[in-house]
Amino acid sequence: MCRALVDGADLASFAGGAFDTRAVVASTQSGAHSGLLLDAVPWGNFPHGHDARKAVHLLHTGEDPASHATGVLGRLCANDSRAAVALTVPFLIPIATDAHHPHRAAALGVLSSPARAQHFGVASRDELLLHRTDPRRHAPDDYDDYGVEVTGYPAGWSVAAARAAIAAGAPVLLPLLNDSDPTIRIDAAYALATAADPDHTVRSDLVARFATEHDVIVRAALLLAAAETSRARAHPPAVWWLRERWQDWTEAPEVRLAAAIGWLCLTDEPAPEDLNQTINTFATDERVHAMDALPWMNAAAGSGEPGLRRCIRCMLHPEEPEPSDDPWASSP
Repeated sequence: MCRALVDGADLASFAGGAFDTRAVVASTQSGAHSGLLLDAVPWGNFPHGHDARKAVHLLHTGEDPASHATGVLGRLCANDSRAAVALTVPFLIPIATDAHHPHRAAALGVLSSPARAQHFGVASRDELLLHRTDPRRHAPDDYDDYGVEVTGYPAGWSVAAARAAIAAGAPVLLPLLNDSDPTIRIDAAYALATAADPDHTVRSDLVARFATEHDVIVRAALLLAAAETSRARAHPPAVWWLRERWQDWTEAPEVRLAAAIGWLCLTDEPAPEDLNQTINTFATDERVHAMDALPWMNAAAGSGEPGLRRCIRCMLHPEEPEPSDDPWASSP
C-alpha cells in the first residue's frame, strides 16, 4: 500500500480494506480478549507488523521481560511508525486490565502510544494536548493534519484506529482509575484521555474520580486528562472548571500547576497575573521533578529541559530561545 501511494494511488481506494488499520482494529476488537485472533490479523500488511505481533505475544504469555516487548512498541511510535502498533491496542487492553497479569502495568503504559502523534517535545499552548485529526475538517479517507508516517502510511489512520480501540475499551479501562496503585491510575488517565469521547462520558468519569482522589500527582493527571478530552471535543465548562482549580488555594501546588497548564491549552485568553503568580510561586525544581511522573510532562521534555519547565517557557515566554543540549555550546 505504501509503495502504491508513493506511485500515486488514491488513498481512498484502500479505505476499509486489509491495509486500513482502522478496519482491521475494528474487526479484531470483539475477540482480542481470547488471544485466538492474534494470528488472524494481517500483520504483514503493515510496516513492522511482525515485530508488533511478536511484542504482543511476549506480553500475553508473560514469560519475557516486559521492557523488551514494550520497548519495541514504544520505539516504533517514537520513530513515527504507528500503524502496526495501533493493531496491538485491542490485545493490550485485556492485559492492562487483568489485575493478575505480571505485565499489566507495562501494557497500560504503552497502550496509548499510537493514539498520539507529533507530541514528543511539544509544549506550546497551540499544540499540547491537541488531537489534530478532526473529521469535520477532513474527508474521512483523505490525508489530514497528521500527514504521513516515515513509512508513507497515513498517520491519521493509525491514530484514529488506536483512539477508537481505546474508546471501545473504556468500560474496562475506567475502573483502573480506582486501582490501588497510583501509577496505574496515572497511566489509565493518560490512556483514557485519547479515547474518542463524543458523549463526554470519559471526561465525566475523570472529573468524578478527581473529586475523590487524594494522591496529589494522580489528581494532577486527572486534570490534564480531562483537559485533553475537552480539547479533543470542546466542552466550554471545562475552561471555567480548570480556572477554579488553579485559583483554589486549598489545592496542592502540583494540582494547581496542572490546572494552569490545562487552562492555557483550552483558551486563547492572555494569561492573567494571578496565573503567572501561581506558576512562579509553585514551579520549584522539586515540583518540576515530581511532575516528571506525569506522562504528559515526560513527553513534553526536550533538550535537557524538564517537561513542566518547557511548558511554562513555551506557553508564557515563547520569545525565549530553545535551550541548547550541545555540551560545547557555552565553551569560549
